[in-house]
Amino acid sequence: MINVYTDGASNGNPGISGAGVYIKANGKIYEYSFPLGEMSNHEAEFHAVLKALEICLENFPDEILSFRSDSKLVVDTIEKDFTKNQTFLPLLEKIRDNSSSFPYFFIKWIPDKNNYADKLARKAIQRDGGSGSSSH
Repeated sequence: MINVYTDGASNGNPGISGAGVYIKANGKIYEYSFPLGEMSNHEAEFHAVLKALEICLENFPDEILSFRSDSKLVVDTIEKDFTKNQTFLPLLEKIRDNSSSFPYFFIKWIPDKNNYADKLARKAIQRDGGSGSSSH
């Protein structure tokens, strides 16, 4: 089983955003930071899950995936497989498509700060030219 921690952060809402992905797989750690440009913090959280799925498709195609996110909105949307929000809908559809390639895909809400992935998301904002504090 592959353990994946995702986080999105925005400098402002909307603002310069980044995604962080922290993966524990087969005794190894993989860390990724992705600048996302201008978007809301919720969009950044969805994009973090999508980026993580893309990484897993490439590197761990037949594995069981266990995702963790500190975004209750993202986790609830994915678990219910439903949103009325027209901005989130195409992101949900992509997540649905990508996650269906795996034997099992689980996502769980972690209410505490997702430290590893959070640092990676903030690092992506810094790389993209954002500065100051991030919001969640």
